[in-house]
Amino acid sequence: MGQNNKYGAYMNPDLVIRPTSRGMLDGTTFAVKDVIAIRGHVSSAGNPAWLRSHQPAEEHAEAVQRLLAAGAELRGVTHTDELMYSLGGENIHYGTPINPRARGRIPGGSSSGSAVAVASNSVDFALGTDTGGSVRVPASYCGIYGFRPSHGAVDMRGVIPLAPRFDTIGWMARSPELLLRVGEVLLASAKTAEAEDAGRSVPRLLLAKEAWALIDPSCGDRWSEPLCSLQAGAAATVEISVAEEGLEAWKEAFRVLQASQIWATHGAWIREANPAFGPDIAARFAIAEQMAGQDHSRAEALQHSIVRRLYDLLGDDGVLVIPTVPGGAPLAGGKGEELERNRSGALTLCCIAGLAGLPQVTLPVEGPEGLPLGLSVIGGPGRDLRLLAWINQVWKTVRLS
Repeated sequence: MGQNNKYGAYMNPDLVIRPTSRGMLDGTTFAVKDVIAIRGHVSSAGNPAWLRSHQPAEEHAEAVQRLLAAGAELRGVTHTDELMYSLGGENIHYGTPINPRARGRIPGGSSSGSAVAVASNSVDFALGTDTGGSVRVPASYCGIYGFRPSHGAVDMRGVIPLAPRFDTIGWMARSPELLLRVGEVLLASAKTAEAEDAGRSVPRLLLAKEAWALIDPSCGDRWSEPLCSLQAGAAATVEISVAEEGLEAWKEAFRVLQASQIWATHGAWIREANPAFGPDIAARFAIAEQMAGQDHSRAEALQHSIVRRLYDLLGDDGVLVIPTVPGGAPLAGGKGEELERNRSGALTLCCIAGLAGLPQVTLPVEGPEGLPLGLSVIGGPGRDLRLLAWINQVWKTVRLS
């Protein structure tokens, strides 16, 4: 039986695949973003030209195989922004999924359909991809839990790439407990010592001043109570500065490096297929083409410096606490300039974990008049299971209406 598509989450709501075995995810259901291979299905990557020019997958993506083997049932393939190159969730070809937690506002992208499928209670959890924030942003806008793992921690075989240097498979759920259980399946190759230590670590909380300076004033102090919940389960809390160059410089380095990789990945196909893109997507690909082949040594050097700095700051027991995005979801159908401004603010915060390849979990926070907000915790490199286990422990006391 297919899924109810009343919120427009699905590209294919009728695709159902039974579990291949029993395991820790018995009885759960999940959906996948339409860039993740399902045997016999042609992924659209959010664009009709891509759909026409590609063949059905011969095998499930590795991540999907693991979930099916753990007892989860696949129910539906979800919408994405065109070639994953957006954080908004509005697709000129296939429409925009409805944000069930913030009617009249965008769901966020590019894993828009996956976020809406979870937020609308259609499935228990969903897979997305996250390069520059494409799991974290829609999870925040739709008021659910989202996780971007350490770069390289989850097998990417069978996933359409965007910028392989930053690409990850992430997932979303309505509880931290399920977020952890999915992680225990997909992060099965994590070191045994990390898994054994996952439930016992008590971290130091590091509050990044530059990140908190970016929050929308209209959201007031809505993050205060959730922050207190995190602090109650931490060894210490310290306010720090992370970016001596400023987060704007970090965002620009990420934007340059991501764009050059994106054109290297998809430029040849774009020239050959000449696909029709929405205006905002077309403009980004045009910029990516301009950046291809240019000297990006300064951005490269800054990224290396950022990695060393964040690794030193986090050490073995530190976590960085930031707002996921500056505020709530923008209104749907907004002007291009407004949407780009919101995208820029989201990317400024999301680039922190992206540049350093770090794991990040976003937690739902209730904003003014029930508008969903997101609170994020970034862990040290490879500390994915430790981070998820700690969040599951301390967040159980938090209640959202």
